[in-house]
Amino acid sequence: MKLDVAILGGGIAGNLLARQLRPAEAGLRIGVFERASERSYKVGESSVEIAAAYLVRRLGLGRYLYEEHLPKNGLRYFFDTPECDAEIPDMSEMGSVALPFHAAFQIDRARLEGDLLRMNAESGVEIHTGARVGNVRLGEGGEPHRFKAQQGGVKRDVEARWLVDATGRTSLVAQKRDLRVPEPSHFMVSAWGRFEGVADIDDLGPAEWRARVRYTARGLSTVHFCYPGYWVWFIPLRNGITSVGVTGGRDRLEPTLRRHGSLRAFLEKHRGIAAMLSRAKQVVEGRYGQIAYATKQWFSMDRFALVGEAAASQDPLYSPGIDMISIANDVVTDLVQRDLGGEAQESLALRLGLQDAFMRFRNEAVMRLYRGLYGVLGSFELMRLKWELDLPSYYNLWVTPVLLGRHLETAFLREQLRLQPMLLQALDNFSGLLRAAEA
Repeated sequence: MKLDVAILGGGIAGNLLARQLRPAEAGLRIGVFERASERSYKVGESSVEIAAAYLVRRLGLGRYLYEEHLPKNGLRYFFDTPECDAEIPDMSEMGSVALPFHAAFQIDRARLEGDLLRMNAESGVEIHTGARVGNVRLGEGGEPHRFKAQQGGVKRDVEARWLVDATGRTSLVAQKRDLRVPEPSHFMVSAWGRFEGVADIDDLGPAEWRARVRYTARGLSTVHFCYPGYWVWFIPLRNGITSVGVTGGRDRLEPTLRRHGSLRAFLEKHRGIAAMLSRAKQVVEGRYGQIAYATKQWFSMDRFALVGEAAASQDPLYSPGIDMISIANDVVTDLVQRDLGGEAQESLALRLGLQDAFMRFRNEAVMRLYRGLYGVLGSFELMRLKWELDLPSYYNLWVTPVLLGRHLETAFLREQLRLQPMLLQALDNFSGLLRAAEA
């Protein structure tokens, strides 16, 4: 089997890339190789503005998302007492008081991935589910990549000009090339479940409770309950399912959440959260022992790329995951088009080097929003200050350039990399101020 682009992994990153590549270059032969035969619940359901713009503008999924998933009413934060005994309407609250200007969505990952596999197959992408990939030999110096794909007892040799690793935490290419960079200090664990019958948060207070946010539906927000060192999320999905989980410091949470079945007992120690779950039924549970890591390289002149969690994973507090997928997929699509369009190798190498450095900078900037700052989560006053820095920074530094398409321009990339030391230092300075205020 000979392909122009082989995508290893049929999760959200690989499927979105296949959808983007298919119309980008006429006649492009794309293959997606996914180990699983059925889709399952996954975390990472909350999208923010860069991701939503990518899904709607680049991929034309706007109507589909409104019909098959849920619109999102922004991020929302609640702050409990130190004893975790406040009723939700008595908690301090940060969140939107109007419908968002820019669309965002709460995504059922299993549904989206299954639908994308079907859409991509209908558009001419070669979809191989239940396919085990092995014997991967990365081509060098212009040579094609080669691997074996076993599906239904049949082994096939595959050859591809471009190979994209979208295998998630398996990180097949990162393992072969020793690209994984462990997170140096931000040791976070996460446990989550899917629940049926979670209470509508807007029904848990008097009439004034709804009026407080001008009748904006809180239940469609990504709801966070914040505590010193950890936070709990509620993300609504279609058909009465709610994603509920907790993320926090390994030393704080791991002993409590190590056993399967321990999540609900932990959640119900919080009075307000227990009220949300009073009539709920848990249907699934999962966990990560360490969330964050990075990569030495996102894109290579040997025509391979890493996207999604095959490359890096960040802290989920501000939902950056699909943002990073969106930007990386834009870059891969641009590089493939330029390569197949005959762009000179010197020009392509310059562009690729800038993009690779920018993605590493972007990942590091995101992580500096979190390192050493989980203690601040317990304070409404400090989180309000942090939010008033982080939110405008996100829109001005990241959203606006992406909406304008500048993240694919070499002049913009050079300017960003020139500013990189100053921007990272500024993030460090604010982080230090917040830690001092916490102390």
